[in-house]
Amino acid sequence: MGIPSSLAIGFLAVLIFMAGNGVESNFITPHMVEVLGSPEATVAAIVSFYSLAVLVGSYLSGALSDLIGPRRVMVVGFVVWIVFEVLFLIGLSIGSVGFTAVAYALRGFGYPLFAFAFLVWVNITALPERNGSAVGWFYVAFTGGLPTLGSLFALGAIPTFGGGIQGETGAMIASIGLVVIGFLLAMFGIRAKNGSSRIAPEGESAARVLTSGLRLTFTRPRVLMGFIVRLINTAPQYGMFIILPTIISIDRGWGQVRWLLMTVFVYATNILVNALFGWLGDRIGWQRTVKWYGIVGGALGLLAWWYVPQLVPAGSEWGYWASVLAGCVFGCLLAGFVPMGAIMPALVPAHNKGAAMAMYTTAAGGAAFLGSATVAVVLALGGDGVAVTWTFVGLYALAFVFIQFLQVDQPGHDFLGKSKTRKVNA
Repeated sequence: MGIPSSLAIGFLAVLIFMAGNGVESNFITPHMVEVLGSPEATVAAIVSFYSLAVLVGSYLSGALSDLIGPRRVMVVGFVVWIVFEVLFLIGLSIGSVGFTAVAYALRGFGYPLFAFAFLVWVNITALPERNGSAVGWFYVAFTGGLPTLGSLFALGAIPTFGGGIQGETGAMIASIGLVVIGFLLAMFGIRAKNGSSRIAPEGESAARVLTSGLRLTFTRPRVLMGFIVRLINTAPQYGMFIILPTIISIDRGWGQVRWLLMTVFVYATNILVNALFGWLGDRIGWQRTVKWYGIVGGALGLLAWWYVPQLVPAGSEWGYWASVLAGCVFGCLLAGFVPMGAIMPALVPAHNKGAAMAMYTTAAGGAAFLGSATVAVVLALGGDGVAVTWTFVGLYALAFVFIQFLQVDQPGHDFLGKSKTRKVNA
């Protein structure tokens, strides 16, 4: 199946950890608007600072894994998440915009240090010819938690804790328990021994290891192109988290529960096909899979998710399910980017693979920043949801140009099971 047996429990750990992290993902913007009494533009800026921290934390997850090993980086990520989640909830309870903003932003370092350090661990453990499949399974766990199981948990927890703002606060407090369970599973369930020591060659200084990804990006244009393609990959997902809750729940009249249920269906679809697209990339070519399924398919799916809810009758039952189906098309084709996790380390020699993965994880985390920042900028310039959606389509067009240059020598197997190495082009 492509799952290294010594890391199997780690995939479950990431699933549960990210579920805890994702509980708030589909209500945090309107929640902060109401609790803090701040305009939506201010809250969008707070989310952008959080996303910037995710970007930096994502780079550090790869760089620090090179330096001290992914297991230790996962511990750091857990501690950061717990400490600043508590401070964030305190900030909300006292209604302090500044305190809340700082705590929420710093919490953004937590989940990428935990989850993407595990992805590095997967990359140094999986067989090269099964790397695409292994990365696919990682994203099954990652998106299975954020936002799918997280939204499903919120769907049950919010009414359990009293509904409304009170229920949302209770759901966020309960999410801490999920994060703790995920961490404990990782620490006591992962059997691989290669995650406790540095990956970088002995003798390299800490400063050189920590900056290796940045140096690689500036000296190898194809690494920069791969970074940008992965950055664009899930940016629309995070942008939709900001602009669609109000559209679906209020403007179209389907309510918060229906919005949360929609996200469960959309990203459950993504979960089901992440591993499939990893396997497909191993078979027909990583680059080809990203180009046609991820980029072209993702752009078309995004347009469907935005326009179908606008075209169907507001509040109608069949219109809601048509909108869910459109979202599921986007969620499915979003998984077409999965092989980028195999392409990035394949762009460089063996001694640079850790640095390449540092840039990959940076882009994966930076997608949250790009998504929220795009929304904030477009809204600040007087745009609306339509402008935001077409801006993301324009970014996909840029990714389509860059993917042409990312052919790699791809290890794999033919359909008869014979090992081979082949150059896979579009």
